Amino acid sequence: MTKVKLIVASKNPVKVNAALTGVQMVMPSYELEVDGISVPSGVSDQPMTSEETLKGARCRAENAKNVNPNADFWFGIEGGVDKLDGEMEVFAWIYIIDKYGRNAKARTGTFYLPALVSNLVDQGIELGVADDMVFKKENSKQQGGSVGLLTNGAVDRTAYYTQAVALAMIPMINEELYFEENTEKNSTL
Repeated sequence: MTKVKLIVASKNPVKVNAALTGVQMVMPSYELEVDGISVPSGVSDQPMTSEETLKGARCRAENAKNVNPNADFWFGIEGGVDKLDGEMEVFAWIYIIDKYGRNAKARTGTFYLPALVSNLVDQGIELGVADDMVFKKENSKQQGGSVGLLTNGAVDRTAYYTQAVALAMIPMINEELYFEENTEKNSTL
């Protein structure tokens, strides 16, 4: 069985488990090893636009590769919010770099925050802290997150990110369709 090493640009167990599970879904015949490392995102603690969130995911993946260059894939997972028609939507970007420097990305689905939470975020409070305040929880972002709180646990933060990780892996597992350099030596797998 071929070993594949994944580095997740976070020590948050939600993000580490989502990366591992998402890759397991699309690469079931590989032995996966995953490590989480803390690196800066290069964006604010609470990204407020899709563009800023994607930049944070990309910076995390790049910084993780710089800190730990011995892997097959580096994952940046960044949650963010944006305003759409006066409502605050929540989503995350997944950004992956492979050992050849190629990249791929995907975004989760979106959902909308209740006014009690979005008003706190508008005041500069990070979403996880705002959730803890409104729902009287502690460290919810390393558990079910907003999505878990708002769906009564039907969709937790790990599951929410996992599907997007699998989607971001599409170019990596179909490289002949996505990357020009289709030589044997450049094969990710």
